[in-house]
Amino acid sequence: MEFTQKSVALVGRPNVGKSRLFNALTGRRLSIVHDRPGVTRDVVSYELDSGHTLMDTGGIGIKPEMTPALIQTAAEQQVDFAITAADMILFVTDGLDGLTPLDEMVAAHLRASGKPAWVVVNKIDGPEHDFKIHEFRKLGLKGIMFTSAEHRRGINELREFIVETLGEAPRHDYSDDSRIKISFVGRPNVGKSSLCNSLLQEERMIVSEIAGTTRDAVSQDLDFESKSGDLLEFSLIDTAGLRRKTKVIDPVEYFSAVRVEETIARSDVVFLVLDAMEGVTKQDKLIAGEILNKGKGIIVLVNKWDLAVETFEQYTLPGYKDLFDFKKKFAKSVREEIFILPESPILFVSALTSLRVDDILEGASSIYKKLFTQVPTGRLNQVMKRYMDQSPPRLIKKIRFKVYYAVQISTRPIKFKLFCNQAGRLDDSYKRFLQGKLLDEFQLHGCPLLFDLEGKKPPKKFS
Repeated sequence: MEFTQKSVALVGRPNVGKSRLFNALTGRRLSIVHDRPGVTRDVVSYELDSGHTLMDTGGIGIKPEMTPALIQTAAEQQVDFAITAADMILFVTDGLDGLTPLDEMVAAHLRASGKPAWVVVNKIDGPEHDFKIHEFRKLGLKGIMFTSAEHRRGINELREFIVETLGEAPRHDYSDDSRIKISFVGRPNVGKSSLCNSLLQEERMIVSEIAGTTRDAVSQDLDFESKSGDLLEFSLIDTAGLRRKTKVIDPVEYFSAVRVEETIARSDVVFLVLDAMEGVTKQDKLIAGEILNKGKGIIVLVNKWDLAVETFEQYTLPGYKDLFDFKKKFAKSVREEIFILPESPILFVSALTSLRVDDILEGASSIYKKLFTQVPTGRLNQVMKRYMDQSPPRLIKKIRFKVYYAVQISTRPIKFKLFCNQAGRLDDSYKRFLQGKLLDEFQLHGCPLLFDLEGKKPPKKFS
């Protein structure tokens, strides 16, 4: 589900009051304000009451010691970023300084982009200064407004204009969806159909010891009363076992495998079913990757745990203190083998004895709710900056991967857009590090986090 939240970017040359205007619009002292150009170092963002994200872009590329030519280049980077990232651009100018050549170059670039952009003439402190806005009309953007960030003049009007232009950001309520779609996937003969039967408490599905009996995806509605008394509504999908494609010879089995992938795509939460007696196989890892690539909530079910317990007690397996220690180390082994898991719950179940079968649906409901999480943009950027400062990415050809700004762009799956210096510099291990920190910070365990990287484009010169 694509996010409906829209963003507004403040752009402009140094020292026109962007950060002060940002603070005035948000009602918070978030951006550093100083009379020296280039004080703002990073993109600062905040979610307005209307649900839109406001971005102060003043920090992109600007440093106090810059020459006029370098300041122009930095201003270009601000504009390019805003054109890429924002739905609405407010081009902030200085009413006291008047129109400058750099203002005209920035406006030309904005006009060429076709992105909706308005001029905000700042530092119009009183009615006696209103005449100063007229010279900015020649910039030819969609419209012109005036403010005094220092004296709060025109701030409420500007807030209202943002809402009027972009509309109120609607809030999604997951309860509007009819049923939680869940599916069981895994290798053949790990007990997927048996688990479905145990949940339904009736023989609605064909169960057989012959691997590959289930050829198609079968859907069954299931209502379940949770421990808290809530009625949970599910659509339960049983699927064919998924083999390695290189081993699929039977045409019917080939199309069954294709249907499994389609079933994953239709599901909200997917249960990866493992065989407790066999542990994690290479195919299990590939199936997990397929689930994660589609951004579905994932829970690991270790089925046939009753047999594993029986074996442990019968043979007193060495290296374990007791059954609890055995279970703990088994779970640790699963996480090490399938290290790409998004800190997913691991449930030890038995379709034969109905061990912890009810926990399956409770877990699905919990993760389903998490899939609708909307992470505040300001907090997201604070968290990203904190962890990247604490554990910086490694240097690649003397340059580190850097995130200028991050924003969530969808739920189900949860996807973040990262505006960065060079997308190719984010290696897989550091990507997993960032995803792990976000999972912990926002309590999204079991929900894959997808990154959409937007690298910095080669600098363009204003014409």
